[in-house]
Amino acid sequence: MKPTALITGSAKRIGNAIARHLAEQGWNIAIHYHSSVLSAARLKNDLSSKNPDGKFELISADLNDLNAVEEIVPTVIKEFGTLDLIVNNASIFNKKSLKETTIDFFDAQMQVNFKAPMLLTQVYSRLQEGGLIINLLDTRVTGNQSDYAAYSLSKKLLWEFTKMAAVEYAPAFRINGIAPGATLPPADKDKQYLEKLALNTPMEKPTGVDPILKSIDYVINNEFLTGQLLFCDGGENLV
Repeated sequence: MKPTALITGSAKRIGNAIARHLAEQGWNIAIHYHSSVLSAARLKNDLSSKNPDGKFELISADLNDLNAVEEIVPTVIKEFGTLDLIVNNASIFNKKSLKETTIDFFDAQMQVNFKAPMLLTQVYSRLQEGGLIINLLDTRVTGNQSDYAAYSLSKKLLWEFTKMAAVEYAPAFRINGIAPGATLPPADKDKQYLEKLALNTPMEKPTGVDPILKSIDYVINNEFLTGQLLFCDGGENLV
């Protein structure tokens, strides 16, 4: 029986790349999306065409709605029969300093970036006897830049939760984090934007998606790895 992975926010960008990568390795994929209907449908068609022996289903849910979040894992298990891996990839990344951050803005970032992964973990642990969770974090968890204050705080909290959950849910569940740096440019930026940012890192070049995929493979295949954070940031967390 093929293993099944749920990837939140898998219609576009990093989540899309992770879905394609795992499908190529023989995984069934639960493609979670919210508003990116066409991109999600396109991904499902591509995966089905390239991997005819796999099973690929669309899972629509608004991560701002905790009731909807609570139904994601049961829906996946009903569709696939099992769930072996959750990749908490979906996040919102909006710029505001601490001074500019309102409570409503903070709550919106926290809802998607932290509360949804936490709730998915809780539901998953109740419905499955064991499994694997990978939380997509950010190299910002090691720093104190406040330009994206609410986003950074939500990822810092998710990292602390990752360690705490790794202890509480062991040995049945392994829970780890991956922290990318400058991976893909924002929608309104180009490749040169990333290249300029990367000049301030030890490796002096954007990391791209490939190191994230390799890190996911490492987490999956290392059965004794739990509560750990792998940086895929070209050393950005060091400076």
